[in-house]
Amino acid sequence: MLQTTPKRSPIYWIPSTWFAMGLPFVALSAASAILYKNMGIGDAQIAFWTSLIMLPWTLKPLWGPFLEMFKTKKFFVYVTQLFTGILFSFAAISLQSSHFFSISIGIFAIIAFSGATHDMAADGVYLNELSKADQAKYVGWQGAFYNMAKVLSGGVLVYLAGELEKIYGVANAWMAVLLVYALVMLLLGFYNMKMLPTGGETNKVDSASAAFTTLKEVIITFFQKKNIWFGLAFIVLYRFAEGQAIKITPLFFKAARTDGGLGLTTSEIGLIYGVFGAIAFVLGSIAAGYYASNKGLTRKTLMVLCAFFNVPFLAYAFLAYALPTSLYIISAAVAIEYFGYGFGFVGLILFIMQQIAPGKYKMAHYAFAGGLMNLGFMIPSMVSGYLSDFLGYKEFFLWVLVSTIPAFLVSWFVPLRKIEDDKE
Repeated sequence: MLQTTPKRSPIYWIPSTWFAMGLPFVALSAASAILYKNMGIGDAQIAFWTSLIMLPWTLKPLWGPFLEMFKTKKFFVYVTQLFTGILFSFAAISLQSSHFFSISIGIFAIIAFSGATHDMAADGVYLNELSKADQAKYVGWQGAFYNMAKVLSGGVLVYLAGELEKIYGVANAWMAVLLVYALVMLLLGFYNMKMLPTGGETNKVDSASAAFTTLKEVIITFFQKKNIWFGLAFIVLYRFAEGQAIKITPLFFKAARTDGGLGLTTSEIGLIYGVFGAIAFVLGSIAAGYYASNKGLTRKTLMVLCAFFNVPFLAYAFLAYALPTSLYIISAAVAIEYFGYGFGFVGLILFIMQQIAPGKYKMAHYAFAGGLMNLGFMIPSMVSGYLSDFLGYKEFFLWVLVSTIPAFLVSWFVPLRKIEDDKE
């Protein structure tokens, strides 16, 4: 008589997998900005290059369909985690070079490719292993542990870098921090090698022509989805304000008060993000998951999530105009914004998961939508440095508030179809 292995609770693998998903993304998009700021690189150059290296998260649909064909989704998850860990160790060593900026940016770009591949495979496991009800139930835990990576990356490790800078200098301090990134990713890779479910069967093919035929089918069926263009407009515009604000805020915190910034130290920035911001984000993500699972993805729900996501950017405008010196006031403003950020981001994830992804090629279609979601973040981020240099921090954060309008419009007008449990 055959024995079957009991199915593990998602709690065994969602936290570790989404933590591993968030860590390289946050390292490249946020922590790297502080690293380069402390090593003397200008705001415009930092914003442009640390945004451009995020391109793989936009282009991942180009190779995403092939993950449907070869190996299991589990395989791609743990292999990319191990590969990313090795790459972080190379990036650490590169900081000792006189050409550290170009070399480290190049390595970060490869990490981005590995991370984007990891994310597609992890999403595929999630979509194939869980029912629609469980997808909504655990989406908050997804966001919570994705953003626990912010606790480590944007908080704990930035704080550690700031303290080490005082003793060993900037380059040595950040080399040590990047080696911590490497170690964490390697440990996660070995853990998920054992704990992760397979994520469903692979769609193996026997030839390159068959593979491209499948790719063609994936693309065609994606754009044949009902109301797809309205859905894509929603995905791109929902993050229009966020892409600008999130990139510039740590640079604004670090900038001298004579330049309109808050003049915070690296350690203070790490403390604010790692304690107040991170706790608020986790609470917001978990609360939103239960809110969405109880209410469902309705027009009212989507507008509430959009408001939580965008209205708290008022906190940064307040900081830019008031320039408070109290860390408690600054931390409270960050906590307000991060709670709203964690709560509202669930709306975007749930929309993609339930309105865009369902069908034969769940993982690939989720990757298409996720790539465009990242495009909605990346393009505003790339120009944000030039805008903040031109406008100044005060006017820039007012512009961010204006930039929230498209998100409210698409949230109100995007068509929503009835959700059925079509777990395949």
